[in-house]
Amino acid sequence: TIDNMVKNFAYLINEIGFIPNGNRTYYLSRSQPPYFSLMVELLAGIKGNAEYAIYLQSLQQEYDYWMDKTKSTKHVVKMNDGSVLNRYYDQGDQPRPESYRQDVLTIKESGRKKSSVARDLRSGAESGWDFSTRWFADGRNLATIETTNIIPVDLNCLLYHLETVLAKAYMENGNLMKERLFQQHAERRKKAINKYLWSAANGWYMDYHIQKKRLTSELTIAGMTPFFLAIAPANRMEPSVKLLKEKFLHAGGLTTTLKRSGQQWDAPNGWAPLQYIAVQGLENYGQKELAREIASRWMKLNISVYRRTGKLMEKYNVMDEGLEAGGGEYPSQDGFGWTNGVLMELMGRYGD
Repeated sequence: TIDNMVKNFAYLINEIGFIPNGNRTYYLSRSQPPYFSLMVELLAGIKGNAEYAIYLQSLQQEYDYWMDKTKSTKHVVKMNDGSVLNRYYDQGDQPRPESYRQDVLTIKESGRKKSSVARDLRSGAESGWDFSTRWFADGRNLATIETTNIIPVDLNCLLYHLETVLAKAYMENGNLMKERLFQQHAERRKKAINKYLWSAANGWYMDYHIQKKRLTSELTIAGMTPFFLAIAPANRMEPSVKLLKEKFLHAGGLTTTLKRSGQQWDAPNGWAPLQYIAVQGLENYGQKELAREIASRWMKLNISVYRRTGKLMEKYNVMDEGLEAGGGEYPSQDGFGWTNGVLMELMGRYGD
């Protein structure tokens, strides 16, 4: 199944240059977040390192898309010191066909230029976090969305991983010059992430505002991604653990942000992939007890809701386990691949 899924995603990349936000023609203006390299790495761990070479072309094509070499996108942001980071940037600037009415109303409420607001809404969808106060200028209202002004910490960690996997793929292919080139790209990005996206004041990785040239004020669970992909220095784990326990950890697991905005990627909601990213990040840095505690709380919540309803859910209310998760543009979905997969993984790893 993993093999076939990776082949399918590679087909999409080879056919159109990236993995679209969904398999419909009106999603062709934006990608999914770049998780393909993690899929290839997972497959290589099962079938052997030859998989890196097999998917080299697809990995390179996805990288070229995100680095603005194959499409007229503007994902690349050059920092003052010459380093390169990335943002989400949809190629379209009209209301989304799948959420047309909502977008028209949001644009009207904003009072801003229609094309700019539409692009920021679309780019928020490209992030997967559609929607969250992490993208809002005032930290409260969707009408102030400014996704394209923000350098997201999780996106840049994923692109760092893609660069490291491309280095492995070129090594498997015998191209040592390209291997070294991508090792250098990865090292430069790692330094930029640790320089620009770390808040010493908060002890947390955060997003960066391009125009204001400083970190945003929003604390989100995306700040655990540098630990998930082993980008963070070891001495940054302790302050992050302190903040994680004090601010994000609740009865049912980790909340997505610290704000209750009515958006689905904010408190009180928790999402399976973000629990996994945090748990694995803690494991990577020797925080095994806290990793187990978070996993146990999440498993207990998932199983409790399943016993009550007969369903696994798209997202969960981690702050009040008796209430359903909510918010967003559509009803909460029953059953979801990432919930199923994360629950199975955590039960296999920590289950009694």
